[in-house]
Amino acid sequence: MNVKAYEHTPVLAAEVIRHLACRPGGRYIDGTVGGAGHAVAILEASRPDGRLLGIDRDPQALRAAAERLAPYAERVTLVRGNFAQMEDLAMAAGWYEANGILLDLGVSSPQLDTPGRGFSYQHEAPLDMRMDPSIKQTAADLVNQASEAELTRILREYGEERWASRISRFIVAARRREPIVTTMQLVEIIKAAIPAGGRREGGHPARRTFQALRIAVNDELRSLERGLAAACRLLAPGGRLVVISFHSLEDRLVKRFFQERSRGCVCPPGLPVCACGRQAELRVLTRRAVVPAGPEVEANPRARSARLRAAVKVMVSEEAE
Repeated sequence: MNVKAYEHTPVLAAEVIRHLACRPGGRYIDGTVGGAGHAVAILEASRPDGRLLGIDRDPQALRAAAERLAPYAERVTLVRGNFAQMEDLAMAAGWYEANGILLDLGVSSPQLDTPGRGFSYQHEAPLDMRMDPSIKQTAADLVNQASEAELTRILREYGEERWASRISRFIVAARRREPIVTTMQLVEIIKAAIPAGGRREGGHPARRTFQALRIAVNDELRSLERGLAAACRLLAPGGRLVVISFHSLEDRLVKRFFQERSRGCVCPPGLPVCACGRQAELRVLTRRAVVPAGPEVEANPRARSARLRAAVKVMVSEEAE
């Protein structure tokens, strides 16, 4: 793959920099460095001596990031891995605290636009969907081996697909005739499963199924839970955590995590002394999710579904207040 093809416009770049509060000398982690669009903005905002640790599970993304970040090489460390293991990856690289951490979730535009990766329902390709090619299970493996009940659960839980049980039934019937190995095979099965009226609603009929399979193959939601917890531990007091999500499942998970970690004492009212000893770890900076303005959506339609949430790690002095 040509690394130039991995370049893309970072979503909500100005809002990311503002909520990270980038400054000279700061240490920042981009847990989903991708084509390095946000990474460049962070490095520019933290000149002349701010440092960046970039993490990505996709080796193609890391090659593209290395090329794009070559002018900043002395201030950048790139490592391959899942941000769910961020804490271990950071410590192995000599990073024990960070002033800011960014997670830009989901599949990237370059991954969608590379037909051979199998993420897109618009192109004929092997049914793959792995962000990390070293993962053993592909989307084709899942579609051809999972039970009908398990497929229904995945489509309903991860895709919020109204026709989950019907699509699963059609998949199982189709795979009895021949293995389902390409994206277009699956798209045609989905179209056949959804009644005509349903196909006229909510965009492409395969969108939710492809989202659900991608989330399952890459274990995205569990990785997000683990990554958020790791980020919270890695942040220095006063450090910022910024997360950009692209569908409601991710956004709800991030919102709940921020709410839970920003709660202090949970003892029943009326106790003379706190018995739980619980203290807030985060203070939420975004009362509501930040969304792209009209001009950004016009220039980059894929930014339409982006939702940014941010929080700051509570300092000891704040906990005592």
